[in-house]
Amino acid sequence: MQVHQLRYFCAVASTRNFTRAAEREHVSQPSLSQQVLKLEDELGAKLFDRLGRAVQLTPFGEVFLPRAEAILRQLSQAKLEIEEMAGLEKGRVLVGAIPTIAPYFLPARLSSFACKYRHIQVSVIEEITPVLLKKLQEAALDMAIMALPIAGETFVCQELLREPLYLVLPPTHRLARHESVHLKQIENDSFLLLKEGHCFRENALAACGRAKLQPNVVFESGQFATILAMVAAGTGVSIVPHMAVEHREDCCFVPLADRGAFRRVGVVQLKQHFRSRAQRAFLEHLRHSVRHDSSEQLAS
Repeated sequence: MQVHQLRYFCAVASTRNFTRAAEREHVSQPSLSQQVLKLEDELGAKLFDRLGRAVQLTPFGEVFLPRAEAILRQLSQAKLEIEEMAGLEKGRVLVGAIPTIAPYFLPARLSSFACKYRHIQVSVIEEITPVLLKKLQEAALDMAIMALPIAGETFVCQELLREPLYLVLPPTHRLARHESVHLKQIENDSFLLLKEGHCFRENALAACGRAKLQPNVVFESGQFATILAMVAAGTGVSIVPHMAVEHREDCCFVPLADRGAFRRVGVVQLKQHFRSRAQRAFLEHLRHSVRHDSSEQLAS
């Protein structure tokens, strides 16, 4: 039994398609199929039912899959530990980030990290919090950047920053030129909110709760870009974090007059997960960039 055979088997199980699995593993489809057949011959059991172009795991395959994945994870972990002992700053870091953080927080930081650490590859997955936590538990991610706090004793969290919340209004709104606003002042306005599953939805609703406001929700979306476009069109008002504030003529961003109106952003890792030099370097890079940004904001 060869390591590459286990990789190919897991790739087919993940994609449910031999062609897509071959593309993912950068091998020809006949070569991948042949290696999977050899694995089945060695195990003496059929791992897949071939249903035309699609494939499905047999009961034998269902039993074998978690064991194959565990073996590959252990080999990857062992490689990381050897590189750690050798003092090599190279390897791969698997990072998750929620959609209300990833497009604002990561691009510049990923670029500067790549310039500094040319031998470390950072792969990013953007997903909502429950999906990222599941991937952390499965060791499919090294860390995830999300809103804190996170429940569960299996995780360790490190706060990176706290950002204030803003009310976003169309330019013609009666409160658009105010220095700050109380949410109670918009109790009769139509309200735009992120959909269920996005943790910032809870930040917005918590701010409304502190203000004793029951928001009149008329529209829900999965991303801030859509909400801002709807605000610009005069559909309603909304709440966004500081990192989503933009310089634009069709929206006004006014700070909330609420000291508790902020979002905590941090890094979440599995408590027992081995932390390689590459992972530690990336985490320190994030911390340093946040400190640098904070210093610049204070200076300005």
